[in-house]
Amino acid sequence: MSTPVQIDFVSDIACPWCAVGLNALEVALQRLAPEVQATLHFQPFELNPQLGPEGEDAAEHLKAKYGLSDEQLAQNRANIRARGAAVGFSFGDRARVWNTFDAHRLLHWAAEPGQPAGAQRALKHALLQVYHGENRNPGDAAVLLEMAAKAGLDTTAAAEVLQSGRFAEEVRAAEHAWQQAGIRSVPAIVINRQHLISGGQPPEVFEQALRQIAAGQA
Repeated sequence: MSTPVQIDFVSDIACPWCAVGLNALEVALQRLAPEVQATLHFQPFELNPQLGPEGEDAAEHLKAKYGLSDEQLAQNRANIRARGAAVGFSFGDRARVWNTFDAHRLLHWAAEPGQPAGAQRALKHALLQVYHGENRNPGDAAVLLEMAAKAGLDTTAAAEVLQSGRFAEEVRAAEHAWQQAGIRSVPAIVINRQHLISGGQPPEVFEQALRQIAAGQA
């Protein structure tokens, strides 16, 4: 008998640890199947909502934001690459930091009723890979439409969403709600709206936590 759990994955496309955390979570879920059956929802969070469409140089942005030296930045990037490789995510050389609001609007639309099963999850993976793996702009409409097609979504409808500004209010409201709930950094993995796991943890951490939560439900 399987135990159902709801997972809200609060994250930003711009967050490399979100890519690590998502892949690690999915490794844990594979290990737990079929005992634990998870329903995964992706929730919006913007690390850099102030960025314009032109973006910023990634190295300069990160050094200024976190007070890093060149050596510290290089070490952090090496650590992230190693952690990503351990869970099957390949990081490239990300040269710029981009605005991700339109990506969040498209992700919200991908979870609407009537969309293909798993479309939001597929789109999230595609966006993380195109940004962190291929150094492409997830705020560019052409890139977003290409990723929508890759996720099995209707590109004509996706283009209408992007051009019309639809789901902007819904994304802002969701961001505000999660911030009001105390989410200040991502990834934040919320299980059954009760249990919080913070950061890009190894698969073993997610596996242990989910086993404990599922056992408590049983």
